[in-house]
Amino acid sequence: MREPRVEIARDPQDLAERMAQLFVATAERAIVSRGAFHTAFSGGRTPELFLQRLASDPRARALDWERAHVFWADERFVPPDSQASNYRLVAETFLSRISIPEANVHPIPTQYENMNDAAVAYERTMREVFGLREGEVPQFDLIVLGMGRDAHTASLFPDSPAIHETDCLACVVQASGDVKLDRITLTPPVLLAARRLSVLVSGREKAQTLHEVLTSAPNERRYPIHVLWPILEQVTWLVDRDAMGRSL
Repeated sequence: MREPRVEIARDPQDLAERMAQLFVATAERAIVSRGAFHTAFSGGRTPELFLQRLASDPRARALDWERAHVFWADERFVPPDSQASNYRLVAETFLSRISIPEANVHPIPTQYENMNDAAVAYERTMREVFGLREGEVPQFDLIVLGMGRDAHTASLFPDSPAIHETDCLACVVQASGDVKLDRITLTPPVLLAARRLSVLVSGREKAQTLHEVLTSAPNERRYPIHVLWPILEQVTWLVDRDAMGRSL
């Protein structure tokens, strides 16, 4: 049986450094071999440290960003200047410090009044940028994900219908229970089509959940991050010692 590929970092800063190295190496290979690099970011405290490290990395700044396209794995349905916006986090922490054409940055369009219209527009953008035909799914070179204390990833939450969405590339996640804000997320088929994914997990408060995720039989409804289990060979888990906790 295949097992998750886990790399253990000393602390959050070491985790951020390792992720920055993985990101740059993946981007360089994609540009050399395919002439373009497509990536999708997530928000959160752990990805923020990685973005800060990436912004100061000379190799990252030297990438041919005119050949790169940046997307988001999920977004809260808030204005782009909101403190809760994943777009704002990535833009202020990283994108403002590199030379990437504005046309190559593709945020989830939360300016729509209707969330379904926004999800459809985001899917249309992906189809245009990737040059997809009907029924095709984009193949990202790298999707950077996190994992919440409830084992959600992107905005795929326990018992959410989005976990089972197969017809759309992006879908709406309504606020409910612990999910305080409406969201739009990439769907499982997009995650499963990626050439490579990374999952960043940091902090002792996630140790119990991580232990359950890594040792339990796949159960997507309870542990949404288990949607990645069919492609474990394409997923790198970057986990600090606090988060690894009892799984060591």
